[in-house]
Amino acid sequence: MPHNLSIVLVKPEIPTNTGSIGRLCLATNSTLHLIEPLGFDISDSRVKRAGLDYWKHLQVIRHKSFEVFLNFLPTDASTVLFSTKSKNSLYTKKFEKGSYLIFGCETKGLGKELIDKFSKDTFSIPQYDDRVRSLNLANAASIVVYEAIRQLGY
Repeated sequence: MPHNLSIVLVKPEIPTNTGSIGRLCLATNSTLHLIEPLGFDISDSRVKRAGLDYWKHLQVIRHKSFEVFLNFLPTDASTVLFSTKSKNSLYTKKFEKGSYLIFGCETKGLGKELIDKFSKDTFSIPQYDDRVRSLNLANAASIVVYEAIRQLGY
């Protein structure tokens, strides 16, 4: 697949979400980046169960902090952050090949500092009922990845 997307999870807390996103990465030929600290041990059986036997085939890159991750990025990398706090809709974003799709942890999201620093590159998935605070992280990642693939071509 020519789009070479990366899904970046900043301090993920729920192993089954990470396992499901790992499966998504393998299905879409995407790379999974995990920003520490993780809220679980990567060998946790719940991660493996959600990723089933696919985990061993997945390309996973761990980073000690968000700053270390930023230093890892190529200078021309397209970074796209996602937060319920953004006023920019996912559907206004034109994705690029090789984009890094960045998601915050399940309970806190990305945090105000990151959202402020990357505000023009931060987008939200539209939600139509105010009673819903946010979507499940694995569901959100799936929506974003497949929108990027739709735009970039199959």
